[in-house]
Amino acid sequence: MASELIINVTFSETRIAFLENGVLVEFFIEKKNDNSMVGSIYKGKVARIVPGMDAAFIDIGLEKSAFLYVGDIILDRMMYEEFEDNGLPVEVPERIEGVLEEGQELIVQVSREPIGQKGTRVTSKITLPGRLLVLMPSTEHVGVSRRIEQEDERKRLATILKEICPKGFGIIARTASEGKVAEELEGDLNFLRRVWESVQEKGKSVGAPSILHQDLGIIFRVIRDLHAHNLKRIVVDDLYIYERIQEFLKELLPEEACEVTFFNEKDPVFEAYGIEIEITKLLYKKIWLKSGGYIVLDYTEALTVIDVNTGRYLGKKDLEDTILRTNLEAVKEIAYQIRLRNIGGIIIIDFIDMEKMESREMVFQAMMDVLKKDRIKTFAYPISEIGLVQLTRKRTRHNMVTLLTETCPNCDGAGYIKSRYTVCYEVLRELRSACRKEEGKAFNVYLATEVVSLLYEEEKGSIEFLEKTYKTKINIIANPEFTVDRFQVEGVHRK
Repeated sequence: MASELIINVTFSETRIAFLENGVLVEFFIEKKNDNSMVGSIYKGKVARIVPGMDAAFIDIGLEKSAFLYVGDIILDRMMYEEFEDNGLPVEVPERIEGVLEEGQELIVQVSREPIGQKGTRVTSKITLPGRLLVLMPSTEHVGVSRRIEQEDERKRLATILKEICPKGFGIIARTASEGKVAEELEGDLNFLRRVWESVQEKGKSVGAPSILHQDLGIIFRVIRDLHAHNLKRIVVDDLYIYERIQEFLKELLPEEACEVTFFNEKDPVFEAYGIEIEITKLLYKKIWLKSGGYIVLDYTEALTVIDVNTGRYLGKKDLEDTILRTNLEAVKEIAYQIRLRNIGGIIIIDFIDMEKMESREMVFQAMMDVLKKDRIKTFAYPISEIGLVQLTRKRTRHNMVTLLTETCPNCDGAGYIKSRYTVCYEVLRELRSACRKEEGKAFNVYLATEVVSLLYEEEKGSIEFLEKTYKTKINIIANPEFTVDRFQVEGVHRK
């Protein structure tokens, strides 16, 4: 499957579209002064220990301290083992007390950007990604990417890694290492070791908090991570970035055949490739399926819910067949939207209820198959009897909806506001209360135009009743600047 990157660079924003067979499958965006911190390494200082959470807050120089969980700390295992009478070790749960202390300095790496109310998360289990390998200082582990599926190739790579892996280090073969010889792997390993040595040297010479290593910018990071996915072409509309990409490819991927093209046409590059309209669709909550069914996506801070509906699809056979076909079509669209929107955390999919066990198994297997195309690690739990599937997808950066939108000032992010009827009745209740408390006063009521119309058309009798009962005068005034759910009741002295 041939793939290409389309890069749009402007004064304040860089946008990258990853296309497979001409279809947008991943989208990246980075705004000015908003560079990703994931992968960057800091020398930090323990600001606070939180025993109840088995965690610590680490000052790495940001506005808010980063969060470090005890499970993300490199430990001397012999210090945290007890022994039975027979001499066999008994593993003791790790606790933050005794592992760290306030004021202590340590080297940490950002593993997750701040998302919503959650701050930056860091780990002391450092990983340095290269072109072919990932180096893990202080973690003795050898592994091969799960995307390399042929067992013979996995064994071959594992054998080479065990031979070249330095003592006290761990290494993982990335997808791009498939078919590479030992010399190429060792060359990448030596480069990563030099990077780590540089980090350590800088760490000795600076105080905390300080940054020791910053990962590549978004363009070069995306190229590095995606070049193994049959990347054949890069199109960029900025001449300076075009030249830098060529230099980067010569240094990083000298043997790979990847064409770089400078886009210098009159039409914007994203419009020329039909990407702009696809980005607009990222904000849609309802996605229609070709059959006439549809899916609806809803977000909370830690959870995304996706609902599947038959919509206009009537099917050609029985009800079970209609439901099965809709669910199978939805599976492909859901996997596509999860990847494109970069949805992470817990994802609950509410498929249409299926009575037959074989139908549920077919839908779940289809979901497992399409998830294999996703670069981000995703786990799926079997479909329940009521048609629910739970996914957990690793989250390291914001989803696209968060990056492209901000909270609505009218509804405060709720997604809805009070109806004009609800506001109308609130106004009448407040007017009645005000009339009782402030006898002898007249009242000016400022409202949105839509509510004014409703009061005059359907509740005129209620206004007249209040005026007659409390011997007052009520002036209804339209304010075009007011939203539907906003109003103001003001008491004034009668002339």
